[in-house]
Amino acid sequence: MSTKIVFLDASTVDFGDIDLTPLSSLGTFITYPVTKPEETIPRSRDADIIITNKVVLYADEIAQLDKCALIAVAATGYNTVDIHAAKYKKIAVANVPGYSRDAVAQLTLCFILALATNLIQYNTATHDGSWSRSPIFTMGTWPTMCINNKVLGIMGFGDIGKRVSTLAHACGMKVIALQRESSYTDSTVERYPLQEFCKRADFISIHMPLNESTYHMVNKDFLLMMKPTAYLINMARGPIVDTGALAWALHNNVIAGAALDVLEHEPPDIHEPILSAPNCIITPHIGWASRETRQALINEIAENIKAFLQGEKRNIVNDAL
Repeated sequence: MSTKIVFLDASTVDFGDIDLTPLSSLGTFITYPVTKPEETIPRSRDADIIITNKVVLYADEIAQLDKCALIAVAATGYNTVDIHAAKYKKIAVANVPGYSRDAVAQLTLCFILALATNLIQYNTATHDGSWSRSPIFTMGTWPTMCINNKVLGIMGFGDIGKRVSTLAHACGMKVIALQRESSYTDSTVERYPLQEFCKRADFISIHMPLNESTYHMVNKDFLLMMKPTAYLINMARGPIVDTGALAWALHNNVIAGAALDVLEHEPPDIHEPILSAPNCIITPHIGWASRETRQALINEIAENIKAFLQGEKRNIVNDAL
């Protein structure tokens, strides 16, 4: 009997430009562009393998999956799946580590450069006529800086954090990392505890997983420890940053600015306070989403599934095999 593979939210990966053949060749392959919470179980109940990006599969959902043997997460982070409940149910969970490293690091550097040069403000000033009204050939309305010799503080010095570090070094930046109890010893970067880390950094870039210890790790107290001239960048998961506290900090000049590719609620409510905060660049969770990266993601999911069908452990995060 053919293996039934169900992709619950294929439109989060395929924008009409991705080859899904690596997945469709593995069995009976069914895709849904999006899946509402009430549709999750009816669409998943008879699937052997479930692919999900953002569709939540927590304990209540997993308890109803009597046929599923593998949940293939179409992401690196797997916070949308209760891996312990899955293990109890003898369902393996596999993720795709590292696939978006270059794309996320690229946007991180883009954010650093945009913040340092006030790129967004000057682009707007060119198009709204402000530059045309300038009495001289240039404008100096917003200050700019050279990032050479500025300190980049990286929270989460894993695969993506290391790639960001390489790009930052190429621009002449000094790189430090946050020291935590779970930090690995790495002689390539200086690590500092939280207060000293915030005190030293001109830019802070977040590349950590979301879990109980990192939820709202960047809060009002954290922001008050940062330099008033410093910038915050979040490229990881939205709830790591208390966006209410960040909006307050930006409105009150506690820090110089921020750039966010992720928010606590995605998509955000149109009245979300952070959307009107000053000196804040926000992009709609696109850091990972280059065409090359999304195709690599599909290819890696296929490899995870092929390995699982052959009884091999590949990127299994809950040791359910």
